[in-house]
Amino acid sequence: MAASTALAAISRNPNLKSSLKLHASLSAHSNLRFSTSISPKFPSKSITTTSVTAATTAASARRSVTVTASATSFHGLCYVVHDNIDTDQIIPAEYLTLVPSNPDEYQKLGSYALIGLPSSYETRFIESGELKTKYTIVIAGQNFGCGSSREHAPVALGAAGVSAVVAESYARIFFRNSVSTGEVYPLETEVRICEECSTGDVVTIELEENKLINHTTGKEYKLKPVGDVGPVIVAGGIFAYARKTGMIPSQTA
Repeated sequence: MAASTALAAISRNPNLKSSLKLHASLSAHSNLRFSTSISPKFPSKSITTTSVTAATTAASARRSVTVTASATSFHGLCYVVHDNIDTDQIIPAEYLTLVPSNPDEYQKLGSYALIGLPSSYETRFIESGELKTKYTIVIAGQNFGCGSSREHAPVALGAAGVSAVVAESYARIFFRNSVSTGEVYPLETEVRICEECSTGDVVTIELEENKLINHTTGKEYKLKPVGDVGPVIVAGGIFAYARKTGMIPSQTA
């Protein structure tokens, strides 16, 4: 029931409409099945505390995430951008030849995240010579992730070490890809947090309480609930979620 509820929520979400075409209607039917001929494109990621493979352990270690039985929180430095950050700015087309399913190329892809930002952003998202960012939370304005439909955009952010993006609104395709790949949490707020936070502020996101705390300024902001797509992201994406819930065979089956 939980599995079909989550997938039905994905189907109803306006940001995800017509997104997950897995040869079945994403509705609450117990006989829902996925095609087993489709394989995931990216290394699996997990933020759970259960036993996982070496690959998912490494992926989990990339995140500054605290997980408990009842809540998930993200804590770290934030990087602030403004409106209409498109996918060319998140990961320029010249780096799309990198294959995320290859661990070395996945890491290299992350090193180019947000390299396309204009020079007006004086603070680099990833310092020269580094593969990871020190900013684990991205705070943005409206229409984050607009432009082309490349899945590499959320993947690059996840590979760089980003746990969540908090934006006033998203391009539908970026929101969809974030959920389907499980790379980052695409969280929304009705307040222009991007005008009240600064790059380098220390922040905490409490998913269970739907809030963001800026420890640098002492302010708190309400976030929109992530809803039933949350378990899909936690599982590591739509394919990992489908395997976890028994909708398609596990890779070890």
